[in-house]
Amino acid sequence: MVVYIDLIFMTNLLIDGALLLVTAWMRRQRVRVWRILFASVLGALYVLMMFLPELSFLFTFLTKFIFSVVMLWIAFGFRSLQNYLRNLGAFYIVNFVAAGGVLGSYYLLQSSGEIWNGIWYSSTGGLEFQLKIGSFFSFAVLFVVLWWFKKVQLAKRRQQQTADYIRHVEVRIGDSIVACEGLIDTGNQLTCPLSRMPVMVMEASLWQEHLPGEWGAKLAAGEADNLILELGEDESFPWRDRLRLVPYRGINKGSQFMLALKPDEVILSLQGTQITTKRVLVGLDGGRLSSEGSYQAIIHPALAEQQAEAMEPVRALSS
Repeated sequence: MVVYIDLIFMTNLLIDGALLLVTAWMRRQRVRVWRILFASVLGALYVLMMFLPELSFLFTFLTKFIFSVVMLWIAFGFRSLQNYLRNLGAFYIVNFVAAGGVLGSYYLLQSSGEIWNGIWYSSTGGLEFQLKIGSFFSFAVLFVVLWWFKKVQLAKRRQQQTADYIRHVEVRIGDSIVACEGLIDTGNQLTCPLSRMPVMVMEASLWQEHLPGEWGAKLAAGEADNLILELGEDESFPWRDRLRLVPYRGINKGSQFMLALKPDEVILSLQGTQITTKRVLVGLDGGRLSSEGSYQAIIHPALAEQQAEAMEPVRALSS
């Protein structure tokens, strides 16, 4: 059997570098190329020791753990014991995810006959397994797994950041109450040009039980200005006097109109604190505001400021 030491060294150098870079991203550590490269070289040299029989004593759990500790010390330095242990834990999590992804992909692509051919009984009657995973397969799948893991962690991080701006919203019009989760959007400066009231936006589907059946499709098509004209003198719709048309400018579009309702009150809730306001309009959007469904309304920052001011006395008492 011919073994190419240079290929084994380069493969493990790239793998160790990728693992350290994902660990740095996960822990938000500052990356220095020479540190990552030095640590990766150390990890790749350790793998080459398996070809030296006189160094076989180094292949123990304790030695492997010490090498990983030294690699992290080289890659990220030592700021504090707590920070170092967190880096170590993240490094092993990334390694376990990568190894599990490679092993799982290998078995996923095998047929039942190939799996059984790799199983045999030892002399003591125990089961043993034989793995024949190619270097190119491991190399390719590992980078796919690390990319996927990074995407999942990034989505989770974005969800956590978004959660800080989520508020529970209740809108009351007469005896009708519509509740949902709303996102505070500091970029939303939409106001009614006549009354100067702030406009919060809600998905029109939340109001489908209270609006005419064809309104949802027309709002999605951007025909809000035609709805009031089509309504005419129809007295069957009880909220005719609450309808407003609010002009706004869409992204890469000209001036448009948004259909809005004048509610009796809007209640924002967070951590047991509520703020009630009547000076607000509720705009109706025909689409979905969140692709993941985490919120169904966009709250005007002016309403959030009122809630923040209401929470200040509570924070002062608790402190």
